[in-house]
Amino acid sequence: MKRYLRTLFVVSLALVTAGCTRKPGTASALKPTGFGAALVESSGGKQIGATGMVLAQPLVVQVNDEQGTAVTGALVEFSGPAGVGFDPPSGLTDSSGQLSTNVALGDMAGRYQLVAHTSTKAQKPVELKMEEIALGYQEQVGFQLDNKYCARCHDPESTPERVSNYDNLETKPHPFTEGDTLNKMSDAELTAIISHGGPALNKSALMPPYGYTLRKTEIEALIAYIRLVSDPPYHASGMVYAQR
Repeated sequence: MKRYLRTLFVVSLALVTAGCTRKPGTASALKPTGFGAALVESSGGKQIGATGMVLAQPLVVQVNDEQGTAVTGALVEFSGPAGVGFDPPSGLTDSSGQLSTNVALGDMAGRYQLVAHTSTKAQKPVELKMEEIALGYQEQVGFQLDNKYCARCHDPESTPERVSNYDNLETKPHPFTEGDTLNKMSDAELTAIISHGGPALNKSALMPPYGYTLRKTEIEALIAYIRLVSDPPYHASGMVYAQR
């Protein structure tokens, strides 16, 4: 899960008020001295955080001209669904063509589409869409269970706190973000394989049973977490996604 940063409980900034979520064009007295033709994400997209909290890493975007050269002094404004805050909500790019903002997630669990806006010298709008994930209480429990029981095998990326065992396994486990595969499985099928191990669905016996380790509510929380972080996104009737 390369781009999904495991930073759920690292919060060092105060919550930014929802009033910082603005539509492009409402910000500012800022006067751009440069204009670009493209916006690219430098870092900070697809983070995972708790609802209502500030993401641990800032969102950083870069403005480039038509030749791909960074543009200094371009005006960038950020917008998102109601309840999302940006600090700052707008600004001028620095000498590297970049602008960073701290993002406070809304109070609803789900995927949040954020948009960075700039304009060309001819005032043609340029947008960049990015996504962050907010975990509600149930998904936060699932996140913790993933870290404790699952990530060592299901996450191929090692961290300083955890060395992945993924490459040592003959049958590779599916990362929890692998929506192409896991989205096709029903909640009942996921429950069966978590509870009774891989053989319950004719899968690898390397997947051990956790039915005697995890309570029913914990298995449900783990599945809720898997559903929320899947890529492409999991869609099911009754599931709520954060909207503009």
